[in-house]
Amino acid sequence: MTNLGQMLKQAQQMQSKMQEMQETLADIEVTGTSGAGMCVVTLNGKGEARRIKIDPALITPDDAEVLEDLILAAINDAKAKAEERSREEMQKLTGGLQLPPGFQLPF
Repeated sequence: MTNLGQMLKQAQQMQSKMQEMQETLADIEVTGTSGAGMCVVTLNGKGEARRIKIDPALITPDDAEVLEDLILAAINDAKAKAEERSREEMQKLTGGLQLPPGFQLPF
């Protein structure tokens, strides 16, 4: 029975740490760029958009499609960086514990 009690205590500690990590991720900001820095998108660690900056030289009616492509590329760049930071934070939380392939936290 002691083993079960320890497991429950560890589960509660993990839940608390997960909550802390979620709060930390909300405060982390990552920036993605495209077009040699002419389009910049900032996301938080949860992947929520915070800011978009566009060089005024890109804002012309004839180049709307180019601008759209650059915004998408910058968002995808920022999202990849946010996911990497999230993985790093999760590794800190789990102490390097290797999870099975396809198993991700938080659930």
